[in-house]
Amino acid sequence: MKYKHIAISKFGGPENLLLAEDDLLEPRANEVRVKVLAAGVSFADILMREGIHPESWNLGRIPFTPGWDVVGVVDKLGEKVTTWRTGQVVAALPIVGGYSEYILLSSNELVPVPHGLDHAEAVSLVLNHTTAYQMLHRCAHIKPGETILINGGAAGGVGTALLQLGKLANLKKMYGTASCEKHDIVSGLGGIPIDYKSVDLVQEINKLTSHDDEREPGVDAVFDGIGGKSLSSSYEILRSGGRLIAYGGTPTTDLQYWLMMLTMNVVSNVRKFILYSIQTLERLKPDWFHEDLILLLNLLKEGEIKPVVAARMPLNQAAQAHELLASGSVNGKIVLICND
Repeated sequence: MKYKHIAISKFGGPENLLLAEDDLLEPRANEVRVKVLAAGVSFADILMREGIHPESWNLGRIPFTPGWDVVGVVDKLGEKVTTWRTGQVVAALPIVGGYSEYILLSSNELVPVPHGLDHAEAVSLVLNHTTAYQMLHRCAHIKPGETILINGGAAGGVGTALLQLGKLANLKKMYGTASCEKHDIVSGLGGIPIDYKSVDLVQEINKLTSHDDEREPGVDAVFDGIGGKSLSSSYEILRSGGRLIAYGGTPTTDLQYWLMMLTMNVVSNVRKFILYSIQTLERLKPDWFHEDLILLLNLLKEGEIKPVVAARMPLNQAAQAHELLASGSVNGKIVLICND
């Protein structure tokens, strides 16, 4: 039996995302073969395709199939697998291999998906909402009544997840940087949009928060998805006791800024800088990933959250999906539909 998948033949542009066909492999003893129903498209996938994401450095092989997050149905079990059954809907964070009709995964990588969920919405939780939830609760330890800023992509996949989950956490105010055409998305999810192109961010936040309960100007937590020089202004915006969580930005070679951030942690214990990586935390604390994703899937089932799905595209349009995401025009999550 044959199956189709996207293969990256060499690092570079989206034209290197090629539809390939190979023989379907059998699962090994502790593996599960999953028929992929939906695969997320993320900025991390673009960085992997370009060969500049740390995970792409660890691959040691080309070609490879990209795809960080999947939802699918159990198709076949390895002979030692007893915890799953065929036909069961599952989710996983494989990091590679998601852009495919089928994927082989270790049985302990899988998380059960409640019956009846929209597969595109469910896959939006695996990377984006889990990232947002862990940054809010595992890293920033956010408290009701606090104020946050989402610096970069407040209308994107992780940004919209932060806004939805921040609202559930009873935050007082949520600011988010976004281009003017995306302000309705941010405000519709309970955020206060800021046009980063027309204002000085530090001055604007200080002005907006100067009368907050007689506290010093600034915010309690910043979630910075830009990286590089942006980290300096994000740190400056923090109040005493504030937390800067950096995630997902383009890897920087400007060592000066990373050293500056680390130095700030050493010389001051009133503001913290935390570098978040979902794959690192998942490897260190796999139970946390499972617990958090199960919690999020249940929130989706209960109607407490509603992921913003920007587009649903067939597997053979992976290159177009990357071009769309890179254009900066996307609100929410792009999802590839890998099987009917």
